Amino acid sequence: MAISILPTRRNLRFKLDPAKALTWHRDGLNVSQFLNTMSLFFPVGERFFIDSVRNYRELVQDPELKKAVTAFIGQEAMHGREHDEYNDHVAAAGVPLKAQERLVEALLKQIQKRTPQSFQLAGTVALEHLTAILADGLLSLPEIMEGADDGYKAIWNWHALEETEHKAVAFDVYQLAVGTDDRLSAYALRTSTLVISTAVFFALFLPFYAHNVRVTGGLFDAKGWRSVLRHSLGKKGIFRYTAKAWLDWFKPGFHPWDHDNRQYLEQFEALLGDVLTDAA
Repeated sequence: MAISILPTRRNLRFKLDPAKALTWHRDGLNVSQFLNTMSLFFPVGERFFIDSVRNYRELVQDPELKKAVTAFIGQEAMHGREHDEYNDHVAAAGVPLKAQERLVEALLKQIQKRTPQSFQLAGTVALEHLTAILADGLLSLPEIMEGADDGYKAIWNWHALEETEHKAVAFDVYQLAVGTDDRLSAYALRTSTLVISTAVFFALFLPFYAHNVRVTGGLFDAKGWRSVLRHSLGKKGIFRYTAKAWLDWFKPGFHPWDHDNRQYLEQFEALLGDVLTDAA
C-alpha cells in the first residue's frame, strides 16, 4: 500500500545563542562548522526548490497533492527563514558564509537561466532525496547530536523531520510533469541529476568547509578532525549510514517512501524539546 503523508506548515522560531554559533556541538568547532557550512546552502537552495515546483503547479489537479505542494512551499520558506537567522549568527562570528552563499545563489540563477524547467525540477527532486536521506541519518543516529546545545540541536531535528515529512512531494510532481520510470527519458533524467547534484554539492561544500575551519582556527585541531571523521565516515557516521539509501535512487520504480521512516514524525515535539520562542 502506498504511503501518503500530508506535510504541515509550521511557523516555528528557535532560541539560538549567537555566542555559541561556532562551538554549539559537543565535539567542538570542527563538527559545528561542518553543519554550519551545510546550513549556508539552505536559504538559497530552498528558494530554488520552491521555484522549480511552482513551475509545474498548474499541472497538479489531485486535491491531496495540491495541499502537499502548498505545504511543501510553506515548509521550505520557513526553513529558509530560520537558517537565514542561523547563518547570520555564524557570519557575525567571522565566517564568510554570506560570500559563499552568494556564489551558490549565482550558480542556481545560471541553472534557472540556462536549463529547461524539467532539469530544474529533476535537480530539486535529486537534492530532496539527498537531504531526505541525510535527515534520516540524523534522526536514526541520535548520538551525532548528543550533548549539543539545545537550540541548535532542535533546529537541525526540526529541519530533518520536515524534510522527512515532505520528501515525496517534489518527486510526485516530477512523475506528473516529466514522467514515471516507465519512460526511459524520465528515468535517465531523474538518476543522472542525482549524480550531478551530489557532485556539485560536495565540490562546493568541501572547500567552503575547509576554509571556514581554517579562518576560525581549527585547521590543525587533530581531535576535531577525528570527531568529524567519526560522525561522517565512522561505523555510525552519517555518510556511511546513507550510502545504501543514496544508491536505492537508481532502482527503477523507486519512490522516496520506499524508505519508510514515518515513525520519527510521531516524535516531533519530543525531538524539538522546549526551545521555541513562538509557534503559530
